[in-house]
Amino acid sequence: MEGSSFWSFISNQLLQFFSGTGFANFTLAHGVMIAIGLFFIFLAITKEWEPLLLIPIGFGIIMGNIPFVEGFEIGIYEDGSVLNYLYFGVRYGIYPPLIFLGIGAMTDFSALISNPKLILVGAAAQFGIFGAYAIALALGFTGAEAGAIGIIGGADGPTAIFISSKLAPHLMGAIAISAYSYMALVPVIQPPLMKLLTSPKERVIRMRPPRTVSKLEKILFPIIGFLLTAFVVPSGLPLLGMLFFGNLLKESGVTKRLAEAARGPIVDIVTILLGLTVGASTQASVFLNTSSLLIFGLGALSFVIATTAGVSFVKFMNLFLSKDNKINPLIGNAGVSAVPASARVSQMIGLEYDKTNYLLMHAMAPNVAGVIGSAVAAGILLNFLY
Repeated sequence: MEGSSFWSFISNQLLQFFSGTGFANFTLAHGVMIAIGLFFIFLAITKEWEPLLLIPIGFGIIMGNIPFVEGFEIGIYEDGSVLNYLYFGVRYGIYPPLIFLGIGAMTDFSALISNPKLILVGAAAQFGIFGAYAIALALGFTGAEAGAIGIIGGADGPTAIFISSKLAPHLMGAIAISAYSYMALVPVIQPPLMKLLTSPKERVIRMRPPRTVSKLEKILFPIIGFLLTAFVVPSGLPLLGMLFFGNLLKESGVTKRLAEAARGPIVDIVTILLGLTVGASTQASVFLNTSSLLIFGLGALSFVIATTAGVSFVKFMNLFLSKDNKINPLIGNAGVSAVPASARVSQMIGLEYDKTNYLLMHAMAPNVAGVIGSAVAAGILLNFLY
């Protein structure tokens, strides 16, 4: 090979190599998404806001936005790629029920069993879902898209993914990122609303200590709870069934190994896969559009509606309760199902006004009721939209 031909061959090879690098295919949109991924990781590490979710999602966003040339089966939307196979569990709603299994195995429903009227607070907070649904319809989204967007108001990431996989798969990335983002921002979004909606006198209301709940009650609750909710909304069966099944494993006392597996290795593995692939699904070419921005705005609005509805409903209930049996409205925010973040916010704000008034156990009742409520709301939406 002559010298000139040799160097021409080498230069062509180098140019071909460079054309396939991320540098050659990089756009401003990729840079924006990578910056968002880095911001999620920053919040998770420095603020400790939902780190188990934000770190996998943040790194997934970075992975999904490394520029590449299609055809090498590496992108999450390319058939045959490893990421595409892992994304199967998101696309077909497999991961969310497994997350609910772990949540059930971690959840203690004692506070709710001891004060069952607080389930109404969890139900009231679901107005955030239907409020956002109505507004999304008004903005021109289809019924199915509006239903998937509305579920963000339940503050339940797995449910949001499950519903969007059925009703609006093309919006799943934006809906999932929005849901998890606002779950992490619960300590920022909710306190100003709680203070705005309550008076100084209401914030120091002391509630009766929860009564002791028997083992029999704890065992019967997931069985009866499942039968009642599943018969009302059979379409919520995958989420409700796994939630209550996980709780029965915990409370039965005879399946400790299964309960530990459900709330330990299983939920950890699924959380990693779900967070990473949801993050990777936000490729700039798919994610950065007007619809995504609207979804983020509606997500914030749905959280505001849900928090307002929960706190306001407690104030309404207090009109009919005796002086010794009133409910502190600061626990109304916990009706959203961001467990246990929203219950911790109730405790935090309560302690600001009375250093000896511990609201955490009381707030856990509407908090776990919100988990059930969001799954029921998801079933209702599936019933008439799917």
